[in-house]
Amino acid sequence: MSFEGAMAYGDYLKLDRILDAQAPLSSAHDEMLFIIQHQTSELWMKLALHELEAVRRAIRADDMPTALKMMARVSRIFEHLNNAWDILRTMTPSEYTRFRDDLGQSSGFQSWQYRSIEFISGNKAAALLKPHAHRPDVVADLKRRLAEPSLYDEAIRLLARSGLVIAPEALERDWTQPYRADDSVRAAWGEVYRNPEAMWGLYDLAEKLVDFEDYFRRWRFNHVTTVERVIGFKRGTGGTSGVAYLRKMLEVVLFPELWDVRTAL
Repeated sequence: MSFEGAMAYGDYLKLDRILDAQAPLSSAHDEMLFIIQHQTSELWMKLALHELEAVRRAIRADDMPTALKMMARVSRIFEHLNNAWDILRTMTPSEYTRFRDDLGQSSGFQSWQYRSIEFISGNKAAALLKPHAHRPDVVADLKRRLAEPSLYDEAIRLLARSGLVIAPEALERDWTQPYRADDSVRAAWGEVYRNPEAMWGLYDLAEKLVDFEDYFRRWRFNHVTTVERVIGFKRGTGGTSGVAYLRKMLEVVLFPELWDVRTAL
């Protein structure tokens, strides 16, 4: 039962550092919930980024088993993130107002990991680098992700390598720009969905991508409803329009042709 000089559970997980990272600025009881909710979400987003990077590399290497396995894991991560909103929603508006002023200008809008997930998923906008200008290291990493092909760009390239006809402009473009739906990509996915047995790997990848976007949309929706429930239509702490901005994000579609194909079939 002695672990002196050995690698113990707390040593391996660096629990002292993790459990000392909660430092409420007020005496409000619910500030601890608010801090832990956001810290743990950032940890899960770190894992999601780790997996999404692995998926993109696997698709580039035509390693479909790895890509499919990791995509399934990403969806489960976002399912967990969705469930976490239920805990934060136990905090009432009265409880939140007791420490909201102590947050200063801090806001989830400034999460660079969330921004990285958006970029790698294809929702790119150079203007969104501005909230991170005070962190040159973060900006450099985000610029790298902005300039790289997204997860969906790599999936489209895979379609072309698999013998499906894809327009050149969908294969080589300015990667810093958000993806725009393409007729040739829509037709290619249509062929995949009409012949799933013959193109099972592509078909399975398509469904895994839709699964991920489905959970991501739910995460955004839960974010909107939680914020509206707690602060109504006040402006966000970081200066955004709050619920109005979050509702606008609900309109973002990451993989448009994969949703269009359902109507076309």
